[in-house]
Amino acid sequence: MFESVLVELREKIRGRLYVVTYHARMEMLDDLLTTDDLELAVLNGVVLEHQKDRVTGESKYRIRGMAADGRPVEVIAKTGLTGKVVFVTAYAL
Repeated sequence: MFESVLVELREKIRGRLYVVTYHARMEMLDDLLTTDDLELAVLNGVVLEHQKDRVTGESKYRIRGMAADGRPVEVIAKTGLTGKVVFVTAYAL
């Protein structure tokens, strides 16, 4: 259902066309996650849910994948106005 979304996100991740929000960085610190873990989560993960951003109305996606150490993680990501992937938040499960 979300295969085209994943293809687009993965292409941008491979090209390092992404930004990580301050909120996501704080959550990453709490769960000892790295940007490599976020990349891997998208590259090996699945989209669980489509959401609408309450403020902007933009589409964002909840993606579950695996971190480099094998832990399951989830990221919330969207394509921003610049065309880059924006990691809104990330957390280990």
